[in-house]
Amino acid sequence: MTLYEDLKYRGLIKDEAGEDLEKKLNQGGLTFYIGADPSAESLHIGQFPTFLVAERLRRAGHKAIILVGGATGRVGDPRGTKEREKSDVKVVERNFEKIKLQMKKLFGEDTLVVNNYDWFKEYNFIDFLRDVGKYVNVSYMINKDLVKRQMESGISYAEFSYMLIQGYDFKYLHDHYGVSLQFGGSDQWGNLTTGIELIRKLNNEEVYAFSCPLTLDASGKKIGKSEGNALWLDKEKTSSYELYQYIINFEDIMMEKYLKVYTFLTKEEIEKILEEHTKNPEVRIAQKTLAREVITYLHGESEYEQAVKISEALFNGNIKTLNAEQIEIAFKGVPSYEIDQDVLLLDLLVDSSICKSKREAREFIGNRSISVNGDVCDQMDAFIQRVNAIDNQYIVIRRGKKKYYIIKFV
Repeated sequence: MTLYEDLKYRGLIKDEAGEDLEKKLNQGGLTFYIGADPSAESLHIGQFPTFLVAERLRRAGHKAIILVGGATGRVGDPRGTKEREKSDVKVVERNFEKIKLQMKKLFGEDTLVVNNYDWFKEYNFIDFLRDVGKYVNVSYMINKDLVKRQMESGISYAEFSYMLIQGYDFKYLHDHYGVSLQFGGSDQWGNLTTGIELIRKLNNEEVYAFSCPLTLDASGKKIGKSEGNALWLDKEKTSSYELYQYIINFEDIMMEKYLKVYTFLTKEEIEKILEEHTKNPEVRIAQKTLAREVITYLHGESEYEQAVKISEALFNGNIKTLNAEQIEIAFKGVPSYEIDQDVLLLDLLVDSSICKSKREAREFIGNRSISVNGDVCDQMDAFIQRVNAIDNQYIVIRRGKKKYYIIKFV
């Protein structure tokens, strides 16, 4: 299967521009660029498939340049809904450095990461209007889908001019780095074609572009930070365990699509996994395979194995098999309470607000609804002791089936 055929099979090409794009992709040797938004300090899982396209091209013999929009990030691109909030300059600069490190980790230390602020910071506004604005028709701009939709709620001149800036990025990279291909999410199509238009008019040369469909969840909602459901690629922001839990709960209906866009598994391997999954869907082999592929690619095999260990320990109630670090990962965000000495469980349940009163605490204990480090505790005179704490630090108390609390010895 050729590169172009593989991208089409995976549903990774929506729009395309430029004659013989298929031939150029299959030949290799193109220098391409893809943009990263520095409005956050990490990419998220919704953006990941598009960046995996960059890796697919790189493996096929094309050269990658990652552009982090230090200039465009200060403006914001139209979303088709409402105006973005203005980004703080220092935050954008800090995020650029973090995303740069993330890109080099994902694609190799030799990956060229550039910042478009470097060529815009000295660009005179009048010169920009003369050199770029003069060659892009306003009717062309307002007919772009996102702009057209946002016109209804109101769009600032700053966001309206965004496509001029991104269009010039393509021309700049073409002139200085030999870039002849750009791709991005389908919501960026108007910006991508603006760059093609500028290069055609000013250089009289043909370049290429294609867009990738946005990654949606089962309800048709975009997976992205602006939608409030982002999981970050940075494991300090989203642990491998959290990512594993997120993926393992994907709905079956999405698994064929996600295996295609999130992994490098072949068509034959994907078909075999889906066939096995259909026979025994309760085993969730498709979700487990996807989790393994994504987490191993992002963070390494040991991170994946730890995520599985934590998940299995919690599912089976074997909390005592976990260490302190794994407890912190597994129960991030769970209510916690600190103690500095051994204490009667009955008193602890009330003092830590696990139970509202001693009467309620006695009821939970008597009903065998309290477990300590995975073991049911039904003794009214039970003590919580440091000697029984995980790594002499943590006691995990569960009330009922799903309410967890962390007790930490200090």
